[in-house]
Amino acid sequence: MTTSPLANPTATREMLEAFGLATKHRLGQNFLIDNHVIEHIMALAELDGTERVLEVGPGIGTLTLALLQEAARVTSIEMDAELEPVLSAHAMDHSNFRFIMGDALTLPPAAVAEALDGEPELLVANLPYNVAATIILQFFQTMPTLRRAVVMVQKEVADRIAAVPGTKAFGAYTAKLGLYGEVTGRFEVPPRCFMPAPHVDSAVVRIDRLAGGSVCELLADGADRARIARVIEAAFAQRRKTIRNSMSAIGFDKAQLDEAFAACGIAPAARAESLQVEDFIRLAAALSHAAGDAAC
Repeated sequence: MTTSPLANPTATREMLEAFGLATKHRLGQNFLIDNHVIEHIMALAELDGTERVLEVGPGIGTLTLALLQEAARVTSIEMDAELEPVLSAHAMDHSNFRFIMGDALTLPPAAVAEALDGEPELLVANLPYNVAATIILQFFQTMPTLRRAVVMVQKEVADRIAAVPGTKAFGAYTAKLGLYGEVTGRFEVPPRCFMPAPHVDSAVVRIDRLAGGSVCELLADGADRARIARVIEAAFAQRRKTIRNSMSAIGFDKAQLDEAFAACGIAPAARAESLQVEDFIRLAAALSHAAGDAAC
């Protein structure tokens, strides 16, 4: 099993002291110090030595050093300028490693592809918890070659990612992510696996890009994911209300809504969390058709 030489308290402490570093709470820095977690992450990633892997928030490189043993290339994006000397040292020791200093949410995908010598295929990362959900969805939206993500997130975020319809955790984010991928693995990570120990529980989730199934079949007809996302957001905007009332309150025409609901077999009195991702795709298409008819 692949491990990291930094995934223990002594090595982490020595690395921080060698570079005169301290953890920064505002950047969500909690360094992983458990090689069992590293092993499990690597097992979920299923690297075969040919992949171009993208990492966000490498910190001192604990997970990075494990990835470099199995991936063809690894590029890490780090926001904390004080960590640049550590990452530079890793880059000198590993020819298949590059890093980019900057904000992962504003970095152009072309810059990532240039650093990786090609488009990213996997995202494997202990993500900064304050932006983790945004990064996951944005990367699947803007990086079409990204086929898998194995990411450490706050447990509550993992619950949202993995939620199923009919549960409280199932919301707009879950449905929008469901337009791109599905959860195929998960395990919990307790606070003691980090230094310093965070005040929240963590989880690692694996998300694979959709490669078949009913959602893919519906999207194959040229469905506009951006339009579907707007429908999802409107449906969940006032989730205590019925889907009809929530969407009409956001500005959707009630007559067009009723026509679309009838066409899709969706009860207007239903709550958004009771719908499947496929229902939102059909509803968006039906609303587009109803709006077109109204304009004629």
